Amino acid sequence: MAKIKASKGAPYARIIGVGGYRPIRVVPNEVILEHIDSSDEWIRSRSGISTRHWANDEETVAAMSVEASGKAIADAGITAEQIGAVIVSTVSHFKQTPAVATEIADKLGTGKAAAFDISAGCAGFGYGLTLAKGLIVEGSAEYVLVIGVERLSDLTDLEDRATAFLFGDGAGAVVVGPSQEPAIGPTVWGSEGDKSETIKQTVPWTDYRSGTVEKFPAITQEGQAVFRWAVFEMAKVAQQALDAAGVDPADLDVFIPHQANERIIDSMVKTLKLPESVTVARDVRTTGNTSAASIPLAMERLLATGEARSGDTALVIGFGAGLVYAATVVTLP
Repeated sequence: MAKIKASKGAPYARIIGVGGYRPIRVVPNEVILEHIDSSDEWIRSRSGISTRHWANDEETVAAMSVEASGKAIADAGITAEQIGAVIVSTVSHFKQTPAVATEIADKLGTGKAAAFDISAGCAGFGYGLTLAKGLIVEGSAEYVLVIGVERLSDLTDLEDRATAFLFGDGAGAVVVGPSQEPAIGPTVWGSEGDKSETIKQTVPWTDYRSGTVEKFPAITQEGQAVFRWAVFEMAKVAQQALDAAGVDPADLDVFIPHQANERIIDSMVKTLKLPESVTVARDVRTTGNTSAASIPLAMERLLATGEARSGDTALVIGFGAGLVYAATVVTLP
């Protein structure tokens, strides 16, 4: 019986580059208020959101991903040809097949990199990061491109008062490469499918195709149930990720939670008892909820503005439809 040769991967993996793309069009709350009975003050107090970006016809899921990825690759100091795998997390690419990752890999000039999509909603970036780490340590790729990208404006019901103001578009990308020391901690992840109805697509595509419903499918949610789950359960997951990485909250430099709602972010900071010295990402204020793209976009902005620095220790956590979640501690590139 033959023995399989052991893989020769890197001892560890780390994020070595980050990039982001926000669509040109900036949409203030006043535009949303043309469709729902509310106020700018109510939207800001409930979510913290004042503006969001919506994509135009040219700013497709693939196009935004290529822009963000090009920046991440340049930031990493490598070439596209060195990318061994492309992982794209999205729920708003409307072709069931082929995976948009294959188009992105080709447009970037990665050669014959492995390429695939994953659907894990707002936790998608964390899922992709975990897969990338495994590929590098296992030896299947030296560099992996992880992309979170959404055009949620295509799935927004502007007449739904609970969600019309929440969603935005954009793409965030990171390059993950080999490391000689731990720089991506253990991932605490999971799902609670018994709560899947709290965030969902209104109807299946087949209902729209058959004419059973006339309204294009959109994302809807039970706001209060989602808020309670995120505040109470995800704070526990975040603490578990800190414990798994052996990092005390007092030693943390940066907190980058999924940019769902500023009230959720504030509550998690309070529950985790993070010291004031910890920089907290609040990209949601001007970018809205971009689902899988929110963490890498927030990371890119913190580094670009100098609010976070290379080498900082950051806790990242994503959570959303499924309900699914993923949290880990990383060293920023």
